[in-house]
Amino acid sequence: MDTDSAGTPPTTTEDRLAQIDSVLALPFPAGEESEDNGVRSSGPGHHLLILRASRDFWDDRSPELVEPAEQEIEAEFSVLATALSERWGEPETVDLWPFLEQDDEGEGAGAAPEPMGQLCNLAGSMQVWRVPGGTRWLGLAVGQADPEFPIWLLAAVGETATLPE
Repeated sequence: MDTDSAGTPPTTTEDRLAQIDSVLALPFPAGEESEDNGVRSSGPGHHLLILRASRDFWDDRSPELVEPAEQEIEAEFSVLATALSERWGEPETVDLWPFLEQDDEGEGAGAAPEPMGQLCNLAGSMQVWRVPGGTRWLGLAVGQADPEFPIWLLAAVGETATLPE
């Protein structure tokens, strides 16, 4: 999962920043179209990108394996967050739990806007930068679908209107 469009694993912070820049410039799919290539999913008004993935933990969820993987992903998160803050200033923290509750309210209540609907099932919060001169934001989060799954470093791009005030 940790590859770019050419199938090359991004191994450096610079590679990951280039991926972020690329997805920021990418148009959103039109209408109700959505795309998912296993590394990037896109739909109306959003993109979600896996920047890095740990191994999965199906065979062994022992702390000796999980903790180093968490630390490695968190360290890369910190490096990227620092680089993005140097570009655009300090991020705001967006709590994703309210979006999970919104998704759980069921029919008629209105599902959480994407990419929040996906992110709230993976992470509790994300760091968000409002991209200057545009109508997009960039979010960075660490998430995991279930304890057996890989830990992911995620970048999300959405329309400013989807962010809580």
